[in-house]
Amino acid sequence: MRRKVPVWLFALPRLVFKLWFVLVFLLSMLLLYLPFKVLLRRPSRYPAAFKLMRAWATFLNVFLLVPVSVRREAPLPPQPYVVCMNHGSYLDIIHAFNVLPDYFLFMGKYELLRWPLFRIFFKGMHIAVNRGSRTSAARAFLKAGQALDRGVSVCIFPEGTIPYSVPRMKSFKDGAFRLAVEKQVPILPITFLDNWRLFGDPETLLSRGHPGRARVVVHAAVPTKGLGPEDIGNLRRRVFEAIEGPLRGEFPNS
Repeated sequence: MRRKVPVWLFALPRLVFKLWFVLVFLLSMLLLYLPFKVLLRRPSRYPAAFKLMRAWATFLNVFLLVPVSVRREAPLPPQPYVVCMNHGSYLDIIHAFNVLPDYFLFMGKYELLRWPLFRIFFKGMHIAVNRGSRTSAARAFLKAGQALDRGVSVCIFPEGTIPYSVPRMKSFKDGAFRLAVEKQVPILPITFLDNWRLFGDPETLLSRGHPGRARVVVHAAVPTKGLGPEDIGNLRRRVFEAIEGPLRGEFPNS
């Protein structure tokens, strides 16, 4: 009779990887905190801060053993544009800086303002969204619209959070599509294929986690010229289907 392999033997590599991930991330963040703090004091220095973020993301990809492999289905559109990505892992944020060479601003959850090391990013440069407050959310999207008016792209997770059903996506919220239609800028859909399995919930040390290649698909931009509020539903479905397409093979029982 064959003996069952103890569960902890599978859990141990995950634990080691998660601890390595946290160690590398926090130590590098602490080393870069002062340079970021200096660069983020003035909006004129934000592009330099963005370049440092991209360099940091490259460092993390190498030392965390999660290199990015990008398939581009078309050239990037001219700036500005609204980026819509599926959200299955905190790796999505890191890899976005490697996939997108053009300066952009992230729209992230309001709770990031309460995290001491991340507050400096979302206090001024990037945009924190409190979806529990209509007034705060409207203010955040107004700030995003002003960025687009300046020619700066905006990156949004239209699911609003990491769903429990990953890799299956949650329904998209309308905000990103209303913003793109209002400003008449294209939407750039991006699919992260592997991040959900490479790095699961960081608060659960034994959740999914291991080194590996992170495949990314950058889809052709979806134009919004001439579209109005009545087209938002179809636009949202079109972008959802584009992002979901490469993920369908990852769905259980699909």
